[in-house]
Amino acid sequence: MAGAGQAQEWARHWKYAGLPGLDLLRARYVRHTFPRHSHEGYVLASVTRGVEAVGLPEGTVCAGPGSVIMINPEVPHTARAGIPDGWVYDTLYPSARLVGTVAADLTRLRGTPGFARTSAVDPRGARLITEVHRAAEEGNALAADSVLRVLLGRLLRAHGTVLPARAPLAAGSRDAARARAVLEDRMDRPPTLEALAAELGTSPFALLRAFKKQYGMPPHTWLTDARVRRARRLLDKGTAPAEAATAVGFTDQPHLNRHFTRIVGVPPGAYRRERAGTYKTGRGHAP
Repeated sequence: MAGAGQAQEWARHWKYAGLPGLDLLRARYVRHTFPRHSHEGYVLASVTRGVEAVGLPEGTVCAGPGSVIMINPEVPHTARAGIPDGWVYDTLYPSARLVGTVAADLTRLRGTPGFARTSAVDPRGARLITEVHRAAEEGNALAADSVLRVLLGRLLRAHGTVLPARAPLAAGSRDAARARAVLEDRMDRPPTLEALAAELGTSPFALLRAFKKQYGMPPHTWLTDARVRRARRLLDKGTAPAEAATAVGFTDQPHLNRHFTRIVGVPPGAYRRERAGTYKTGRGHAP
């Protein structure tokens, strides 16, 4: 539930056992802003009220009712309200494996499937996203799975593409990839930018430029996003938020709470309780 001063906001981020490989988010945000981050899987969102402004490498996309937002894996983006009243939306986070399976079954796409555009006016597709939520909330696994596959097939046929294969890395890109590996390995005790650059045999500014070009965000922003991702995996396994905070390198639980809520859209405690099946009501935190 939203805290004091944010009574207009609510959110539920959860998984449904009948839909493996999928996370669901239904929320209303007014003042909440998502900082630059990315996802391992895909993002498919339908705004049911208001306007969401999504910041992408190519610019800002504003989406309202009847639009479908499609974001490919590892694409850095932000999100905020596009109008003062905020936005309400239903979001699906299908895994790369799930989208790949549907693409192989229903399309001629070969390779890593993706979406050629970020936003499309598609009232039927938008309704299908909401129908997946409704079926999952009702515990109707057959309907939820069926509608999800119809939705994915529809979007892939209309907007599907094959994502480009990774080209051989240039020197700067190799340094960025090596820096990322170091940060992943030492997430709980990361080096300074100067120490990291020295370890890789480059300069701090050269590494900063290369990393941002390769991953769409500077190393410290990427590290915060990566810490939240790892914290999510720990919470999925039942780890307490305080333990997860320490494990991923946050100084304490309040730091995890702040960054987790900004990036995921709900506090880590609420996220963990949903995984444990604490909430049994259909619309979670929605009033």
